Amino acid sequence: MKRLDFLKILALSPLALAAMKLKELEPITNGLTSTQKMPVLFLGHGSPMNAIEENEFVKGFRDIGKDIPKPKAILMISAHWETKGTFVTAMAKPRTIHDFGGFPQALFDVQYPAPGSPELANETKSIIKKTQVGLDDKWGLDHGAWSVIKNLYPKADVPIIQMSIDYTQGGQYHYDLAKELAILRNKGILIVGSGNMVHNLGMVAWDKLNADSYGYDWAIEANEKMKKFILTDNHQPLINFKSQGKAFDLAIPTPEHFLPLIYSLALKEKNEKITLFNDKAIGGSLTMTSIKID
Repeated sequence: MKRLDFLKILALSPLALAAMKLKELEPITNGLTSTQKMPVLFLGHGSPMNAIEENEFVKGFRDIGKDIPKPKAILMISAHWETKGTFVTAMAKPRTIHDFGGFPQALFDVQYPAPGSPELANETKSIIKKTQVGLDDKWGLDHGAWSVIKNLYPKADVPIIQMSIDYTQGGQYHYDLAKELAILRNKGILIVGSGNMVHNLGMVAWDKLNADSYGYDWAIEANEKMKKFILTDNHQPLINFKSQGKAFDLAIPTPEHFLPLIYSLALKEKNEKITLFNDKAIGGSLTMTSIKID
C-alpha cells in the first residue's frame, strides 16, 4: 500500500471505515444470492450401513439427488447432534464422525470430506431471532448426515453445515425455529432433516431385519397416522407428538429422531407438494419413510 493511500485511510471517519468493512464482506454475502426456491427433504436414515451397502433405500436417496437442483450448500438437522442450546458447525473442513459401534471396519474407514461453510454458518446465525445461535468448531458431520448425503452427492462437492437439536425444548419451539430458516431456501440452500419417523431401537426384531416391510402393528399405525397428518398439512398433532396415544409413544420413545421431521415440515408452504419415498418399515420398530417438499 502506498503511503498516501495509507494516510487517506487513517483520515477516514468511523462511518466510512464501517462502510469499507461492509464492502469487504460483499463477496461473502454475494455467494448467497437469490436463486430458485430449493426443495426441503426429510430423510429416514436408518442404519449407517446405508453408506456402504446397495439396497432400495440407498437407491431412493440417490434418485432424489438426481431429481432436485444441485444446491450451493446444505443445512442438515441430524438426530445425532443434541445440545443444550442451538449451534451450527462453522469450520471450513468438518471431520467425518463415526458415532456408532459394532459395525464392520469398512464403515469406519469411510470418509466424507465435504467442505464446511463458515459463510452459511454466519448467515444462519444472523437470520435466527428466536434464540442465540452458537458457532461450533468441534463437531463435524455425524452419521445422520454423511451416511445419507453421501448417496446424494458422492463426490462430496457440496458444502455442509449441521444445526444441532436443543434437547431442552419441545416440538413447538423447534417448529417455530425452523420457520426462520425459510429465507435460505431462496439462496440455493438445501435444508435436510435426518432421522426416522418411527424409531424404537429397543424393540427391533433383529431376526426380521431382512424381511420385506416388516413392522409391528403399532409401528404401522403410527407411521400411517403421521403420513396422514403430513399429507393434509395438519402439523399440530405432529408438533404435539407426546399427546397422540400409545402407538406414537412406542414410535417415539425419545424425540431426537422425530424432531428433524418437524424442521422439514415447518418449511412447507401452502402451494407446495409432498412426495413420499422409501416408505417402508424395517425390523418391526423402524420406518424409512422419507419426504420431499417442493
